[in-house]
Formats: sequence, C-alpha cells, structure tokens
Amino acid sequence: MFLILVYDVGEKRVNKVLKICRKYLNWVQNSVLEGEISEAGFKKLKIELKRTINEQEDSVIFYILRTTKYSERQTMGIKKGGDEIII
Repeated sequence: MFLILVYDVGEKRVNKVLKICRKYLNWVQNSVLEGEISEAGFKKLKIELKRTINEQEDSVIFYILRTTKYSERQTMGIKKGGDEIII
C-alpha cells in the first residue's frame, strides 16, 4: 500500500515522531511523510506512534492509497525532503 502520513504533535515529541516515521516512510516536508509500506510495517508504525504521542494533544492522519496508478503530486514553491518516491 502507499501511505501519506501527516502529523501535528507537541514540540517535545516532534523529533521522536519524525524519527519513528522515517524508519518506514520518506520525509516530504514539515510533518509530512509518504511511501510504500506493508501491512505489517503499517501495524508496527502505528504501535510505535501510539507509544510516543499524547492522544489527548497530538494528531496523526494516515491517507491510505491501495495504488498510485491514478494519483499525481504537483509541487509549488520550494521542494523539501527527498524526491525518492513521487506519486
């Protein structure tokens, strides 16, 4: 599956969350990551994030795409992160 992850977490947890997410996905820009991930990898990612975030204060959103065949990414302005995977 292809996953886009967006997060908004407390300042104290930002680096921890980013470090966890980069183990599974590619950093695109501030608080946004994307990439191919297996079902098992997705479960591990969610478990690690659940241990790290404060569910009363933080937010993590997963956009799950079964295929990237009909998707496209367009960027305006500066490009942040890597261009390893482009949808």
